[in-house]
Amino acid sequence: MQFADVRAVVTGGASGLGEATVREIAGAGGRVAILDRDGERGTALASELGDNVRFQDVDVTDETSVAAALDAVVAAFGGLDLCVNCAGIAFATKTTGKDGAHPLDTYRKAIDINLVGSFNVARLAAIHMEKNDPDEDGGRGAIINTASVAAFDGQKGQAAYAASKGGVAASSLPMARDLAFSGIRVNAVAPGLFLTPMFENSLSQEAQDALGQQVTFPKRLGRPSEFARMVRAIAENPYMNGTTVRLDGAIRLP
Repeated sequence: MQFADVRAVVTGGASGLGEATVREIAGAGGRVAILDRDGERGTALASELGDNVRFQDVDVTDETSVAAALDAVVAAFGGLDLCVNCAGIAFATKTTGKDGAHPLDTYRKAIDINLVGSFNVARLAAIHMEKNDPDEDGGRGAIINTASVAAFDGQKGQAAYAASKGGVAASSLPMARDLAFSGIRVNAVAPGLFLTPMFENSLSQEAQDALGQQVTFPKRLGRPSEFARMVRAIAENPYMNGTTVRLDGAIRLP
């Protein structure tokens, strides 16, 4: 699989890590669909990047929404080779606090979007990939999910987020085993502290620099383009399968 001729979908592709991945694919000459709820940003990005990029309004937790979007993408591109799941949410809420117990609905929401949503898109994308002609290894496609270092060393207030990302990481191997007969690889990337819009919009430059100093090396926040390069490396390496790769500058969250 080479990005130059790939047919891909990226959830959460209108901003942050997903946008960087869309730009990496489009820049290499591949075709990619942005699956996102943000129509304004998604449409603008597709318009900026040209005819090989399209936007689909998608709720990753809704089976009908995802199935319709994937059908439209396959009709436009003639097939599907790569699914990258970047859609997700993050918030900090302690198990108990001054306002009482952690709201159960917000815990469920994190699991539903980050974990269930990723699996929902992946399983439906795999159905389309199974129809592809196999390559010399018998490969028909690849799925790359987004976990987090919080899956392994979540901080306080991250019970919901860490659980959702831990589930994403734990899914790589069993999904890879499930889909091996179909020639579909499944991996995940677990990013550390990255300079996404969430950081840029909510933290001062001083706070961003302080967070960057917590990284072992290099002492800065990760760049979304570096996440996209890791996605590309996994997609283009046919022997990468069933694993979760930390991309974190060797940080271990306290």
